[in-house]
Amino acid sequence: MLQKISTDKAPAAIGPYSQGIIANGMLYASGQIPIIPSTGELETGDITAQAKQAIENAGEILKAAGTDYEHVVKTTCFLADMADFAAFNSVYEKYFTGKPARSCVAVKQLPKNVLCEVEVIAALED
Repeated sequence: MLQKISTDKAPAAIGPYSQGIIANGMLYASGQIPIIPSTGELETGDITAQAKQAIENAGEILKAAGTDYEHVVKTTCFLADMADFAAFNSVYEKYFTGKPARSCVAVKQLPKNVLCEVEVIAALED
C-alpha cells in the first residue's frame, strides 16, 4: 500500500504529484526547489542560499515521513550551472553527512528558473 506524505513545512505540490510517497519501507520524495514554505516565495539568493533552502525543504518531507537525512540512501541533484558544483557541495555536505549515493547533473532549465533542485530516497527509521 502506498502512503502519501504531505506537510505544510515544505512547499506544496504545484502539479499533479505528491510531496512524497512511502512504499515498502522507503520514502520517495519529489524534487525540492528553493521555495520558502511560509511565504511561497522563491529564495532568490546565490547557489548556497538556494541549495540550503531546497535541502531544508527535503528535510521537512523526511521529517513528515518519520525519517531524517541520516536515512537517505540516494539523492538526485539538478544544477542550472555545473560551475556551481563546488558551492553546492559545500552546502550539501553539511546535511548529508552519511554520504548517500548521489547523481548530480546540470540541466538546461529548472522550474521557476531556480539554480538547483534536490530529491531524496530514504529508508524509514527503525
